[in-house]
Amino acid sequence: MTIRAGVVGAAGFAGIELVRLLLAHPDITLAAATSDALAGRPLAEAYPAFRGATDLTFSHHDQADLAGCDVVFLAVPHTAALAQAPVLIERGVTVIDLSADFRLKDPAAYEAWYKVPHTAPDLLARAAFGLPELTGDELARAAADHAAGRAVLVACAGCYPTATSLAAAPAIRAGLVDAAAPVVADAVSGVTGAGKKATERTHFCFAEDNLEAYGVGTHRHTPEIEQILGIPGRLVFTPHLAPLNRGLLSTVTLPLAPGARPSTDDLVALYRDFYADAALVEVLDAGSMPRTASVAGTCRAHIGVAAHPTVPAIVAVGAIDNLGKGAAGQAVQCANIVLGLPENAGLGAVAQPV
Repeated sequence: MTIRAGVVGAAGFAGIELVRLLLAHPDITLAAATSDALAGRPLAEAYPAFRGATDLTFSHHDQADLAGCDVVFLAVPHTAALAQAPVLIERGVTVIDLSADFRLKDPAAYEAWYKVPHTAPDLLARAAFGLPELTGDELARAAADHAAGRAVLVACAGCYPTATSLAAAPAIRAGLVDAAAPVVADAVSGVTGAGKKATERTHFCFAEDNLEAYGVGTHRHTPEIEQILGIPGRLVFTPHLAPLNRGLLSTVTLPLAPGARPSTDDLVALYRDFYADAALVEVLDAGSMPRTASVAGTCRAHIGVAAHPTVPAIVAVGAIDNLGKGAAGQAVQCANIVLGLPENAGLGAVAQPV
């Protein structure tokens, strides 16, 4: 039976990447793509890459037949999902949300970091967190609910939290990291991570040939990473913007617990065992570190890990495509799990080698 999907906010960078992935998906049919700004325009006119691939036209948010979809992806800014997700769930439509509205388990934390009230705390309590390699139990429960005929909500992890958490989680969960020390994450993202609307930071003339830190100590992904890793109040997270279209690299420095002295080979073995069943995560050999170009255009994550030779610390590095594993690809991966499909269905692409 064909699974019908809709994408709300399909004209944005994450939304149009969802369109690209869903058009090639073997089990899901893209039935609706909404954009109030581009309503009435064919997708292939606004994005010529789709010429010959689809004759679908953008529709207004309130005119699309979203209730007729089996699953709807919300590629919208925070607060927009707060209004849309409850209505869709009430109509029996499963929702895969790419925004931040349902990621933080504590509504007070959401209100503190996003400066708006959380208007759907009952739905927040039901939402499964969408980072399959680390929250598979939540997604398994959502899949069971869906199989029983109930609409479910998945809150997909953000891009920085995905790369950072995939890099750090195996060491933390193995008890190798000092539970009282700060964890330091320095992450670099391509410009598409900032969204489609240009700003003084992301406009080509300012972003080209420039690298800068931003949101130092204030970035909203901080509490999300702390929640995933179970390190409340211990994360020093500094994001940077690089003149890349797509790609994200997070370097995490993890202070070792007293008495812990793993070698790099020990860490690689630990990480490979941790991700042994993860179809979309590759742990690199000792001495190798990830490159963003190696995962661009994919839903894959590359992880490198090393024991620091002089300081009692682990250095773990995660590379993803911020639009792939950091957004649209991860949303499709979560949808696959919830819908009972192979986890990597439609996500088999590898990056261009050069």
